[in-house]
Amino acid sequence: MAAERKIVAEYVRRVLLKEYLMKEVSRAGFGGLDVQRTPMGTRVILTTERPGLVIGRRGQTIKNLTQVIEEQFGFENPQIEVQEVPNASLNAQIMAEKLAFSLERGWHFRRAGHSTVRRIMDAGARGCYIIVAGKLSGQRHRTEKFKEGNIKFCGDTKAQFIEHGYAVAKLKMGVIGVTVEIMVKDAKMPADIKVLNKTEAAAVLPDLFAAPAVEAPAEAEAATEEVQ
Repeated sequence: MAAERKIVAEYVRRVLLKEYLMKEVSRAGFGGLDVQRTPMGTRVILTTERPGLVIGRRGQTIKNLTQVIEEQFGFENPQIEVQEVPNASLNAQIMAEKLAFSLERGWHFRRAGHSTVRRIMDAGARGCYIIVAGKLSGQRHRTEKFKEGNIKFCGDTKAQFIEHGYAVAKLKMGVIGVTVEIMVKDAKMPADIKVLNKTEAAAVLPDLFAAPAVEAPAEAEAATEEVQ
């Protein structure tokens, strides 16, 4: 198998694993997945809102997940590490699932969207962007967008500081796709600059503001005589 096909097959396997874990740990609040290859095997880092539900009584649930990952997905010696989300309101995947669950409970999409945006911004996010698409209020497909704060749609800033989450709400009229993008509160924009005064700049860069050395008069005259 060519190297390109191996890379594609590996990423497909990881996507299938992510979809499986999203269904299995939906009650615990799936917040993200990271798969790392180690000399001892495969390290699976699972981020959830409630780690206790993933571990289970006496660790039985996590043992079953480990067995499925090894047998069904073919990962060698998997070791699952469960981490708790520091702030669920700033996790894009968890908020997307909560918004989808609110729509399934019968909330109006505008009420649910504005409520989610308010919760994310109150948690300290720098920006929030939500897209709700599907049969919202009729037989025809519609797309509604909710945006507040600063958000970037492309470039290196989006890759570094934008968290992406996606979920699906299953209603009688059809499915509704929910996309949530959150700009983290510690994001530094390219236009965010601070001009220091001379005192602050001298404290940061002392070598730049150091006084130039002045030669003594006798040493200067001796140097002139040697030149002559």
